[in-house]
Amino acid sequence: MLRFESAVQVSNWTSSTDVIQWLVVSVEAGVPAVPRVFPTSRFEVIDSAEAVEEETLPTYRAEKYYPARLGEVLDGRYQILAKLGYGVTSTVWLGRDLSDSKYVALKLYVCGTERNHELDVYDRINTVESDHMGRSFIRKLWDHLFLNGPHGRHVCLVHQPLGLSVDQFLYFLPGKVMSLEDLRPCLRQVLGILDFLHTDAHVIHTGRFLSGLEESELEAPSPRKVLDQGRTIHTSQLVVPSNGLPLLSDSGEARFSEEEHNEDIMPNVYRAPEVVLKLNWDSKAWDLVCNRTLFSGTDSNGVFDDRVHLAEMIAILGLPPIEFTKRSKVGSVFWHDNGKWKDLAPVPHMTLEKRAINIQGHDQGGFLRFMRRALKWTPEDRPTARELLFDEWLMKGLGFRDRK
Repeated sequence: MLRFESAVQVSNWTSSTDVIQWLVVSVEAGVPAVPRVFPTSRFEVIDSAEAVEEETLPTYRAEKYYPARLGEVLDGRYQILAKLGYGVTSTVWLGRDLSDSKYVALKLYVCGTERNHELDVYDRINTVESDHMGRSFIRKLWDHLFLNGPHGRHVCLVHQPLGLSVDQFLYFLPGKVMSLEDLRPCLRQVLGILDFLHTDAHVIHTGRFLSGLEESELEAPSPRKVLDQGRTIHTSQLVVPSNGLPLLSDSGEARFSEEEHNEDIMPNVYRAPEVVLKLNWDSKAWDLVCNRTLFSGTDSNGVFDDRVHLAEMIAILGLPPIEFTKRSKVGSVFWHDNGKWKDLAPVPHMTLEKRAINIQGHDQGGFLRFMRRALKWTPEDRPTARELLFDEWLMKGLGFRDRK
């Protein structure tokens, strides 16, 4: 996931669903710290019948989550200072390493994961020998530990702390979208990171200081829901955006490219054609500049439907090559032997140009050409991250010509 980096003196935060973030390090880093005492009152108590934070997730089971508390010290070293986010597999907290007063992000996984896949991915990234610049813009894993909760053991990853994810950052922009001029440098950096992951590591990645969060919890504690058995559901705090660079984070769903993959990845609306058609996928698998996704995939009842999703792809990309549909064991469900669409869902009257009507910025035509290069039915027809990095539109303003 993308998050932005924010600078204080040195660089160094998160939200659990986390890929670009704000990097911030404590101004007191390097000096051992004494655990701070957090208030046990003066906060809004949320009604116990109201579902909040991770409780709102459809797969939520209380016993799976570690019952973290503000002020708690993990492993005698990391004190929990504020909640930053939550997801189906973890909650994320701002913490302080008491050994040197450095801020950290603590990702507390649900119990039942003895060997965390994200650890394997970081091991690969950390051991590969490479001077690729993209390596510098991947969030760092500083430590990991295991915690015994009331219902099992939990993995805790200790990350460099970052900031807002891209979708959170968009809330601070007019219309909740970027202009093309803002998007271009962001894409350059992300593609550089992906080039390192794909070519060197062989991994497929599916304003205010942090001290402000800590002091806020001490002076004006955040609302929380207090439950029986000593469990408290804290509410997450949001960092106000500042200047920063995009970083890649959250490798929990990353995969190794030398292995075969055909499992579902990505939220439904972002799935590539080969994922929808249950084919193997690899590392070549919109809405940053537009206030809606390129595809919606929902039927008239608002229910996501693969037939509607594929019909929208046909509207934008045209019919897929026959040989591509025949690779899929479910291809015959959607297409005749001659490649004709079976009309299981009507092909809508939509074009890339119509979808881009409200995009802000100059050279919309160049951006659409860039999109068309990437939007191909077959993975082998799509450019690599490196090839896209040297696209004429993306290189505009840097003094480079299009590099084929």
